[in-house]
Formats: sequence, C-alpha cells, structure tokens
Amino acid sequence: MEIQKLIEDIILSLAEDKEMVKVKEFPSDNEKEMLFEVVISESDMPRVIGKNGKVINSVRTIAQASSYLKENKQIKINIDSI
Repeated sequence: MEIQKLIEDIILSLAEDKEMVKVKEFPSDNEKEMLFEVVISESDMPRVIGKNGKVINSVRTIAQASSYLKENKQIKINIDSI
C-alpha cells in the first residue's frame, strides 16, 4: 500500500469532516526521508492529534512500519488545519 494512501485512510477514519482531509507529499532535501502534510478542519484537530499527541504518533508509527517494509525511509508528518 502506498504510504500517502495509508495515512489518508487512517486520518479519514478519525475525522468527522472528511471533505476537508487532504494528504500531500512534499519533496525532501534528504533522499532517505518522506515528508507529508495532513490538512484537516480545526474541529478535527483534537481527535486526530489525541491527548498528548498519542493518536498522531500512532499514525506516524504505522506509516513508519509500512515504510520499513518498502522504501525504508524516515516518515515525517505535519498537521495543519483550515
């Protein structure tokens, strides 16, 4: 499974305003790194981030595990709201 699609599927399952969810991959200066930006509605921020960042850290862990099986690149996920 493509990592961007994996992240998008997980975030969509967490968000209430599914139309606002967008996941984009950005080029990184480091070839061993993949950078993703997740854009969600402001009302979904607490749900996606979780208490003390536990939910988004879990998403990062799942994406990183998927990367180890394929490209073996470091995954970085930034979250922004609209």
